[in-house]
Amino acid sequence: MTAVSVPFFRPSIGDAEINAVLECLRGGWLTTGPQAAAFETEFSAMLGGGVHSVAVNSATAALHLALEALGVSQGDEVIVPTLTFTATAEVVRYLGAIPVFVDIDPNTLCLDTSAAGRAITSRTKVIMPVHFAGRPCDMTSLRRLADDHGLLIVDDAAHALPARHLGELIGSSTLGADVTAFSFYANKTMTTGEGGMLVTSREDVASRARKMRLHGIDRDVFDRFTNVKASWIYDVVDAGFKYNLTDLAAAIGRVQLGRINEFLDARRRLVDRYNMAFAELPVALPPPPAEGDSHSWHLYVLQLTEEAPLSRDDFIRSLQQHGVATSVHYRPLHQMTYWAQATSTGSFPRADKYFERCVSLPLYMSMTEVEQQRVVEVVCQTLTG
Repeated sequence: MTAVSVPFFRPSIGDAEINAVLECLRGGWLTTGPQAAAFETEFSAMLGGGVHSVAVNSATAALHLALEALGVSQGDEVIVPTLTFTATAEVVRYLGAIPVFVDIDPNTLCLDTSAAGRAITSRTKVIMPVHFAGRPCDMTSLRRLADDHGLLIVDDAAHALPARHLGELIGSSTLGADVTAFSFYANKTMTTGEGGMLVTSREDVASRARKMRLHGIDRDVFDRFTNVKASWIYDVVDAGFKYNLTDLAAAIGRVQLGRINEFLDARRRLVDRYNMAFAELPVALPPPPAEGDSHSWHLYVLQLTEEAPLSRDDFIRSLQQHGVATSVHYRPLHQMTYWAQATSTGSFPRADKYFERCVSLPLYMSMTEVEQQRVVEVVCQTLTG
C-alpha cells in the first residue's frame, strides 16, 4: 500500500465558488465593481455592523492604507512583534516610519503587552498587534495601554478570521482597534486567492482608504461607470496606490465568507484530534485561547521540548522524507538580514527560543481523516521511535 502524501495546505474551493466566478465572467464586470461592493457590505454585516469594510488586494495593502490614513509618517515609531511575517513591519517603512520590535509572550506567542509598554517613546504613534496563528491578543489590555499613552492601534488580523476576544469578533467595532486588516491569501481561513479587507469604525479612515486604494481618485471606479455623472469627471486628491480588489476575487470571497463557520468547525475538529494524539509527546501544544476568547486556528504550531530526541530541523526532514509537508512560522524579523541592518533590534530571547523549536503541521479545511492520520503516525513515530 502506497503511503499517503500530505501537502501543507490545500484550498477548499467548491462548485459554488467556481460558479460565482463563471457568473462574474459572463456578466462582463471583472475589476472592482458590484461583487466587491457586495463583499464589503456582507463583511461589515458579519462583524456586527458599525464598521466600514474596504476591499483591497492584500492584507499588506490594508495595513499600508491604514497607517497612511492615520497619518503615520517619517520618523514615527510603530510597535510590532518580532514574531510575524515581514509585511507587518515593511508597511511601516513604506511611510518612512520606524518599526520597533518587541518580544512575545511565550504563553500566547502574541505581542507581549508589558514589552510593548516599555518600548513606548515620545515618537511612538501606533501599536500593531498580530493575532498569531489565529489566537486573539488581549485587545482589552492593549487598548488600555494605547489610551494611557494617546496611541492608535492597527490590528494585523491576517490570521484571525473569525477569532473572538471576549465573545466579540476581531475587527468588530467594540474591540478598540482603530483599524483592522484581514488577509484572504490562498492558505488563510477563507480565500479570494489574493486579497484583503481593511475594517474601521472611523469614517475618515475608510474614506481616505477608498481614495488611496485606487490612485488617489476621489470617485470609486464602480461609481464612475454607474453614476449618471460622466465617468471622466473625477479628481486626483493625492498620489495613491493600486490596491483595489477585483470582482473575480470578490465573487470567490462572498461564497467563502458564507462558509466561514463551516471552515472553522472543520479546523476545530482537526485541532482536537491533533491535540489528543500529541498530548503525551515531547512537544508543547499550541497555546489555547484565553477564557472568553475563541481561536480561528489558521495555523497548528508545535514546539519540540528539550526531551525531544532530535532537533527541529531534523524533525522537519524526517516528516518530509515520509511525505508530510511542514512549514515554520516564523523566523523572527530581528534575525532577518534587512531588519537586522535597518533597525535597532535589541534582544528577543523568547522569540529566539520559540523559533529554534517550532514547526507548523498541515491544517486545512478539506483535510481528510486518512491524511490527518498519516500526519499523526509520522509525528508519533519520529518522536518516539
